[in-house]
Amino acid sequence: MIGDTVEFLTDAKSYRIIGRTSVDVIKSGGYKISALDVERAILSNDMIEEVCVMGLSDPVWGQRVFAVMVLKPNAKESFAQKSFIDWCKTQLPKYSVPTVIKIVGKIEKNQLGKVNKKELIKIYEKEFK
Repeated sequence: MIGDTVEFLTDAKSYRIIGRTSVDVIKSGGYKISALDVERAILSNDMIEEVCVMGLSDPVWGQRVFAVMVLKPNAKESFAQKSFIDWCKTQLPKYSVPTVIKIVGKIEKNQLGKVNKKELIKIYEKEFK
């Protein structure tokens, strides 16, 4: 199927389904988390102009919820990560709250105006390992 990752087992001459390849589904601690739902919740915060939520590889949890965010100009001085995390806990299930946050000036997009999450994951996994 499209979007599934499979492995061909040559000895058994069969396929084994490994899972989905979608970057919009984060698998953390046994939960399937919709990155789009987390983004929608975060965008409801008055300080956030833009957000991209992804899963970063983690040896214990499988993936960690990671948010790359652009703050609104009037929020740059007053943003506090701990307060933001506390706010997220009131908006999202505990397992969906980002555990890694990166504040950036802008989120890169392709020519169609879309974020390439697979490329961002490659960049940030190196930084947060």
